[in-house]
Amino acid sequence: QVQLVESGGGLVQSGGSLRLSCAASASGNIFNIIVMGWYRQAPGKQRESVASITSGGSTNYADSVKGRFTISRDNAKNTVFLQMNSLKPEDTAVYYCNVGAVYGLQFRNDYWGQGTQVTVSS
Repeated sequence: QVQLVESGGGLVQSGGSLRLSCAASASGNIFNIIVMGWYRQAPGKQRESVASITSGGSTNYADSVKGRFTISRDNAKNTVFLQMNSLKPEDTAVYYCNVGAVYGLQFRNDYWGQGTQVTVSS
């Protein structure tokens, strides 16, 4: 099975920084990650994509976080990071790690972490 473990959320003041981590592991089959990313969902809002990165290093960011957030990865450890700087109250949400990977012979993009709360106060 595939497991995603997230960490790094917390409470921070506006303008502060947090660094999220997500480590993926698998057992019982081959596991080759194609893309890793972060989604977030605020109360009363739809879940939205924040950032993603491929195993080759190509990145994408939501317009709302460009210039403030940086996604990176350690392919050897199947780990993705999200460095969040200049945080704003509107960044407050539960952040979910997402992975698209070949597990066994199948590609799936519905591997999710449990979510980590990020709260930014004014």
